[in-house]
Amino acid sequence: PKQQLVLSSHDRNCGPVAALVSLKGEVSSVKWHKKGDYFVSVSPKAPGGAAVLIHHLSKGNTQQPFGKRSNKAEPQLACFHPNKPFLIVASAQHIRLYHLVKQTMIKRLLSGCRHISSIDVHPATGDHIICGSLDRRMVWFDLDLSDTPYKTLKYHERAIRSVKYHTKYPLMASASDDGNVHIFHCTVYSDLMRNPLIVPVKILDRKS
Repeated sequence: PKQQLVLSSHDRNCGPVAALVSLKGEVSSVKWHKKGDYFVSVSPKAPGGAAVLIHHLSKGNTQQPFGKRSNKAEPQLACFHPNKPFLIVASAQHIRLYHLVKQTMIKRLLSGCRHISSIDVHPATGDHIICGSLDRRMVWFDLDLSDTPYKTLKYHERAIRSVKYHTKYPLMASASDDGNVHIFHCTVYSDLMRNPLIVPVKILDRKS
């Protein structure tokens, strides 16, 4: 692979325990698995299937989950599903879900965005994905409903750089180049007949 995971000899209480060395191309994204022993890195310009790599921290191993790319869409971001052996990979316009055990793509989501800048997965259910884009949109996908967005929110005046679900409370946030952070209440129901409820709550602006 074009990246190496180098374990450190430092004391774990006073220094880094590992270093990710990219041999070709910049690493644009790193996301942890919730169990803490795996993380995924994305290097969009890396050749072949080395753009997305999964690293096993305790063993110091790096795995290449995909073969040579068959399409021209460069991966931009990646993260793990919280409950299932799925890897979620975003290119500029699409989000793909891969089954890591079966080594197959199980779903492709059509964002309608020009360039996806951030993604996050609902930490409890894993059935909902949000993404932010450089064309000011925050898009919510309900994986049980459709491959197209359940809701598209356009509250920011400039590019969105980050979107995130709260890990404990029914909240999510989006941060933008306009200097504002928008907070939303988002309720997800266990009853599949009820759609998620999304309500704007507060705007944290650069003056606050």
